[in-house]
Amino acid sequence: MKLTSFYKIRRDLNKWSIILLTIVLFVSIPIISIAINAFNGPGESWNHIVKNVLPNYLENSFWLVLGTSILTLFFGISSAWIVSIYIIPFQKQLQWLLILPLAIPSYITAYAYAGFFDYGGFIEKALHIKVDVMNIYGLIFVLSSSLYPYVYVASRAFFVNQSNNIIEASKILGANERKTFFKLILPLARPAFIGGLVLVLMEVLNDYGAAKYYGINTFTTGIFRAWFSLEEPETAIFLSVILLFGILLFILIEKYQRKKVSYYNSVKNHSKVKKITTSKKRKYFLFFIVLLPFILGFIIPLIQLLYWAYLTYKDVFTKTFFTIALQSLGISVISAICTVLFALIFIYASKWNRLSFLKSFEKIGILGYAIPGAVIAIGILIPSLFLDNSLIIFFRNMFDIKIGFIINGTILILIYAFVIRYLAVAYSPIEASSLKLGKALAEASNLLGKRKIYTFFKIEFPALKPAILSGCILVFVDVMKELPLTLILKPYHINTLAVNAYEYASDELIAEAALPSLFIIVTGVLPIIFLNKLISKS
Repeated sequence: MKLTSFYKIRRDLNKWSIILLTIVLFVSIPIISIAINAFNGPGESWNHIVKNVLPNYLENSFWLVLGTSILTLFFGISSAWIVSIYIIPFQKQLQWLLILPLAIPSYITAYAYAGFFDYGGFIEKALHIKVDVMNIYGLIFVLSSSLYPYVYVASRAFFVNQSNNIIEASKILGANERKTFFKLILPLARPAFIGGLVLVLMEVLNDYGAAKYYGINTFTTGIFRAWFSLEEPETAIFLSVILLFGILLFILIEKYQRKKVSYYNSVKNHSKVKKITTSKKRKYFLFFIVLLPFILGFIIPLIQLLYWAYLTYKDVFTKTFFTIALQSLGISVISAICTVLFALIFIYASKWNRLSFLKSFEKIGILGYAIPGAVIAIGILIPSLFLDNSLIIFFRNMFDIKIGFIINGTILILIYAFVIRYLAVAYSPIEASSLKLGKALAEASNLLGKRKIYTFFKIEFPALKPAILSGCILVFVDVMKELPLTLILKPYHINTLAVNAYEYASDELIAEAALPSLFIIVTGVLPIIFLNKLISKS
């Protein structure tokens, strides 16, 4: 007799199914919260926003996305192709130096360029001209210089592993280098560089510090303004929903377009790409093209920040700064450990769960990285405020005790938000490594009568240590740099270096923002080098 669906679920349901569902619900709370509250309608200022402000948000966000896409693709793909295919001076060093701009948050790069081009800055002193970068074009340039490594890393990984047979076949058919690249290699590399570009666009839409400082109205600055200035959570939620739909639409369009094309690389006839030797003049021209994005994205901002730090370190390097640095490190370390633990439980709960339909729930838990930090923060604030208010009323009515907020405004809620936001960052390397292990070792251990947990700690965990360390470091760096989410959710008595730098810049003490900014950069350089080693090994 065939079992009904209900009895199948009852038969296959185990504790790992329940754990998986619990984690999915745990990380889905912000999205569920925003979706439910969106039905309440916008605030009183919505009509005014739609008529006067929303078109500006849409226009600015569109041009930011378009402009940054063009520049990051140019910087990322050109530099990746040159270091992968041509022999140029300092090639090995440039391969990892090009990733270093990721160590500088985009809002810090924005502060540095504002000073570099401003009155009294290097350009004004050296060339006696003043260049205004505090506009949307300057913001596009800053974001592109800071974020192009996402495209570079993804493109380089593809170009390095591309078969030389394809290039040779193209030459036999009479195509020159230029035609081979644009007609053959670039279309084949599309999944790689588009994957990097999606990450760039997520960061662009998440940006608050750079856009706010440059005076550009975007959806993220609009969400902050609606929540804090207008004091209309409903309006902030509506803006968040529009932003979420825009991100979702972009991802769906790209996935649909990719389905219509097949990408295939023969493993059987694979041969390593041969490096091309060119004339001395062309070699140095290519070297300059590769060096340019590194200078723009890392060297210039770093020099400007070092100069400011030299001028202001006596005023900034105080006991308070030391306390803020320790708080930032502590929050980042705890958040990284918690996120990696959740990622491990998530991955293995999905593996050990026997309900097949729950497998599709796995990807829901890692959507946080595609959602801007400000949106996640609002999605957490709404239920946490409701719960706190309910507890206040309960204690007052039942025990006649007056209490303050228990959940909201605590370090726990901030770490919870970081776990949701960066779960995908920890999940990806650990899942990739767990898939490489295969099922044979675990199945052999189970046949010998060992439990799943025992097998994991004795066999799988030691093999996953490099991936776990990688995920931990990457989350640590992202938490150190995070600004919008931290600004909204951080407790009043706790500060971070990112917020500290933002506060200095907002108070027009831009030079004083250099020291906390440099500390963030220093904590980001080490994992960037580690990331390069992982790519080289792969």
